[in-house]
Parts: sequence; C-alpha cells; structure tokens
Amino acid sequence: MVKSTSTLRDKRTRKALTSSPKGGVDQLLRAALKSQYLAALTTLRRAVVRCPAKLWTSGTPGFWHVAYHTAFYTHLYLQPSEAAFRPWAQHRDEHQFLTSLPHPPYRPPRLGEPYSKAQVLDYIRACEAMVAPAVDALDLRSADCGFPWYPMSKLEHQLVNLRHIQHHAALLSARLRTATGKGIAWVAAGGSD
Repeated sequence: MVKSTSTLRDKRTRKALTSSPKGGVDQLLRAALKSQYLAALTTLRRAVVRCPAKLWTSGTPGFWHVAYHTAFYTHLYLQPSEAAFRPWAQHRDEHQFLTSLPHPPYRPPRLGEPYSKAQVLDYIRACEAMVAPAVDALDLRSADCGFPWYPMSKLEHQLVNLRHIQHHAALLSARLRTATGKGIAWVAAGGSD
C-alpha cells in the first residue's frame, strides 16, 4: 500500500512535535513556512506561465510588473535584514515599485523595457530555491524583523511576506480569469508541478 503525501507529512509532523519540546515546534514552524512559501510561489509561477502575451504588458501596473514586484519582495524579505540583501543579477532600479517610490521624491517609478516572461520565471525559480536555506537561517525568535519600515517580529514578518505573495498571485489569477476564463487552481501546501 502506498502512503499518501498527507499521511507522510502527518507522521513527520507528529515526530517533530514529540522529538523535543523546543526543537520540535521550531522544526514544525520552519517546515510550515517553507511549505507555504513554496505553495504561494507555485501559485505565482503558474499565473506567469499561463499569462497570454497580450496580457503580459497590459494593465496598470502591467502583469509582468506585479509578478516582478512580488518576486523582488519575496527575495528581499527572505533575508535576515535589509543590509544582507543582494539584488537579483537582472534587477533594474525602481522596477520593484508598483505605484510610486516610497521615499522622496515620491514619484512613479521610472520603468524601462518590461521583463520577459522567461526572466520573471527565472527569478521566481530563484526565490523557490532560496526558500529552504533562507527559512532555516532566519532567527524566528527575534523581536526585530530586520527591516526598519516594519516594526514587528521576524516571525510575523514572514507571515506578512507570505500574505504579500498570495495577495498578488490572487490578483494575477483574477486578471487571468477575466481575460481567459481560467484562473489558477488552489495550491494547499508544498508547491509543485
């Protein structure tokens, strides 16, 4: 008899909880964060893959722009702090901002050529690859998230980051549904294709 993925996950969860009082909960929490990051990023990636060419640059902000913004902030907020962040090799200044710069002169971002679908997919895949090592390295007990514009704990900040990914993935899914009649199916955990 083949065991289902959920059965195997439940056994690992019970083992993590019972193996050591502190380590078990910490391991369980990190496993849940990794799973939910991958699920949210899978949803985002599926939206990008399914985006038709005519929709890629349409809208304000464009589909590509929302997808890039989401990948950028996922990458940024998986870091221990603002100082530890190193932008993606293909990053272009100001392309991460959707409506206006969050600092003076508070103007709309200066955008060049839109990122291609292949570029955004590469960035999302890079974010997926960094999830496990990044989550393992985070100090989830820290009262300071490492980003001064977010006065919250590191753990809460990770939940905010997950909500951010899902917010924009849902927005892009709704755009797809409106334009094509098909959205993105729910990804409950772990993410995969």
